[in-house]
Amino acid sequence: MEALERSIQECANIKELEKLRVEVFGKKGYFAAEFAKLKELKGDQRISFAAKVNEDKERFTDLINSKKEFLETKETKEALKKDAVDVTLYTNASNVGALHPVMSTMDRVIEYFASLNFSVEDGPLVEDDFHNFEALNLPKFHPARDMQDTFYFKDGALLRTHTSPVQVRTMLSQKPPIRMICPGSVFRPDLDLTHTPMFHQVEGLVVDKKGAVSFANLKSILEEFLKHMFGDVKVRFRPSFFPFTEPSAEVDISCIFCHGDGCRVCKNTGWLEVLGCGTVDPNVFKAVGYKDVSGYAFGLGIERFTMLLCGVPDLRSLFEGDLRLLEQFR
Repeated sequence: MEALERSIQECANIKELEKLRVEVFGKKGYFAAEFAKLKELKGDQRISFAAKVNEDKERFTDLINSKKEFLETKETKEALKKDAVDVTLYTNASNVGALHPVMSTMDRVIEYFASLNFSVEDGPLVEDDFHNFEALNLPKFHPARDMQDTFYFKDGALLRTHTSPVQVRTMLSQKPPIRMICPGSVFRPDLDLTHTPMFHQVEGLVVDKKGAVSFANLKSILEEFLKHMFGDVKVRFRPSFFPFTEPSAEVDISCIFCHGDGCRVCKNTGWLEVLGCGTVDPNVFKAVGYKDVSGYAFGLGIERFTMLLCGVPDLRSLFEGDLRLLEQFR
């Protein structure tokens, strides 16, 4: 018995201890052999022998468990010591990453509207004609379709030209009131200083019972949003046309570069166009089966906001992966 105790104490690791445990408690181990001797004993001798073996078994179980706990603690400390990092060591490493400026701007917009209890909705990139055009008051051969050049597939499907189809899908699946934004990628075959074939939009939609939502509500929320994004700027609304809103408006801010005095960026007008908006056209509500409701919608291009906030003159440079540009936004 003393030899077994010494063997337990001399185990240097969990593996050795487990091997010894099997030798002591296994089917062919020490205690199995001891219990086998009970067949040869009778009466009080059998009872006292069994009690002694059970007592020894319990004691050795405690010894092994205690040794196992000690070894596990020791191995954990050794592993922590091996993997320890000296945080006092000096380093001038500067290869840290950051969000792409477009994604950073997108997050900033989403966070603002999420704080106002707007839900964030998503939808497919490949759409059909109904959700992308017809439900938005753009029937076939409507001249306004020319405003949105489209990538078509052979089966008639298309890459969405705006995130407005997400608004349609949300209205078809939910009942008013609705308070949502839909950020995401959109596609149009266009490429120049201010356009790329793939870009990002955030569109918003609010729908409630008739009379509960007005253009005044839209005007108020957009003015606060634009001041949140660009600081203390003036905001103006100009009448415009969008098939899915009536009345519609383009929204301008006073130029953040010349403060309204006129410069090359604002083409000496003192104003920068930043987004479009309007109250939802009744034909859109009719397409989704809504009755006795009112609402407003707005939409903005994330790249446009990024160019203004970051001072990037060419939209294409945001997608070229040039580290000389991107490293400036770490």
